This record gives sequence, structure tokens and C-alpha cells, in this order.
Amino acid sequence: MSSILSQKIKVALIQFKSSNVNKLINLQNVEKFIDKAMIQQPDTKINCPPRMFNSPYSIYKFKDYAEPISSTDLTTPTLSILSKISLKYKIILVGGSIPELDPTTSKLYNTSIIFNEMGQLIGKHRKAHLFDIDIPNGITFKESTTLSPGSKATTLKTTYGNIGIGICYDLRFPELAMISARKNAFVMIYPGAFNTVTGPMHWHLLAKSRSIDNQIYTILCSPARNLESDYHAYGHSLVVNPKGEIIAEAGEGEEIVFATLDPMEIENFRKAIPITTQRRFDIYDDVSANIE
Repeated sequence: MSSILSQKIKVALIQFKSSNVNKLINLQNVEKFIDKAMIQQPDTKINCPPRMFNSPYSIYKFKDYAEPISSTDLTTPTLSILSKISLKYKIILVGGSIPELDPTTSKLYNTSIIFNEMGQLIGKHRKAHLFDIDIPNGITFKESTTLSPGSKATTLKTTYGNIGIGICYDLRFPELAMISARKNAFVMIYPGAFNTVTGPMHWHLLAKSRSIDNQIYTILCSPARNLESDYHAYGHSLVVNPKGEIIAEAGEGEEIVFATLDPMEIENFRKAIPITTQRRFDIYDDVSANIE
């Protein structure tokens, strides 16, 4: 069995608070935390800041913090600094997510931006499933008030193999991870921020499920909890291995979490329980069929 991950690699999850009032502070913070991560463990290959790291998580603020995203124009504040950081450290940077403004339609999206070691924007994922929920005696939130949904699954080629990307609520829909896994992704990365109601219920369970279903690594990267914000993130950024075991996890506050992804973990578990070769597409459909 050929490996879908070319070598052992170290990842860093950057869990920090976003400022409610200043994008520049948020961008300085992401640079500060990645600098710290690379000083602590300079062999790190992939860095992941959290969901909506340059903006407050507020349907009333997304437009004010939004930027257009284009691989041919990296001069906007967020793209510029992420490109500089990825080139400086020669790392893959899965840039959490930011509010994206589509200048042709004026629509807003929750979008993850991914840079390679040359500082090039190699892809983006627009959150496909919008967080429109109403939990009795819990929380009500409707992203669709201001955001539009993305229209595709995202799997990207990197130096070490393919990676799949989802954002937060996308985690609850197993099809995106299934599609990426069928396209030989070794990991699903979800910048996300479950709240203090949904986090304790399902954050760990869903991460484990996506790993077990597909026998790949699953990474969730959350902002730190900010009690001064209207939205209180659960925190607990984590990495789950193909067996469904949590191998690294943060707490609620600002923290950098490191983990090593090992190709043998994937290969050995797939040999032991070979579900990747035992699927019955004569009984049910392959969700990855005909998807580019």
C-alpha cells in the first residue's frame, strides 16, 4: 500500500483570541503566535490559525473586516501577512478563515485560505454549510443573515500529500471528509469554533468520527475563549489520529498545540481494518464520484 502521507510531519495549531475592534491587532497576533511556534519547534511543517482569526465572530461585523481573495493579488492586509509568514518559515499555512468579499457579486463568505512554502495562495475553501441553529434554552445564531454558502468540496495538493479543508459547521456533514479521503487526503483540517453549548456535546465526537470513518487524521483549530466577545468559543483545538485517538489537545485559553502526523499510523490501521478496500459501491453511491 503506497502512503498518502510522504513522511512524518509536525503540525502546530494556533489558538488565540481575536480582537473585537482592530484587524491590525489580530494580524499582529497571528504573526506573533506563529513566530513563537516556529521558535519552539522549528521543524513544524503545517501551521493552522483559528476560524475567523482576523475578525470578531459577529454577523454585524463580517462586512467591515472582509477582504477580496485572489491568488493574483496578495496585497490585502490578511493575504499579505500570511503570504509573508509562510514564505519566511517555508511552511504550509492553513489560514484559519476570514470574511471574504466577492467583488463581483458583493456576497460575503466564511473562507479558509491556504498558502504553500513559497508564499503562494494555492487554494481556498468557502464554508459550505452555514451555521443557522436555534437550540432551546441554548443558543440562536444565523450566519445566513450575512454570509453565503460555498459551492464545492476542497481537496488541495501539498508537498506532503493531499489535504482536505472544511470550516466549523462543515464538520457535522461527513460527505466533505469522505470526498477528500477518496481523493487520497491524509488529513481533514477544520478551522472551527463550536460554542460552550455544542462544544461539550459534539466537538470531540465529531472529530473522532471523521477520523474513524476515513482512517485519516482530523485537525480542529479553534479560537481561544474570549468572554468579552458576544460568541464564546469552546476552544480545545485538537488532533485526532486515524484510530480515533486524540493525540494533542488545547484547553480554553491561548495556546499552541503541536502534533506529529505519521504515515505508518494510516497505513497500519488501514491494513488492520481495510474499510478503504471493502466499500460496496454496488449497494450505495460513492459521494466522490464525478467531483473534481
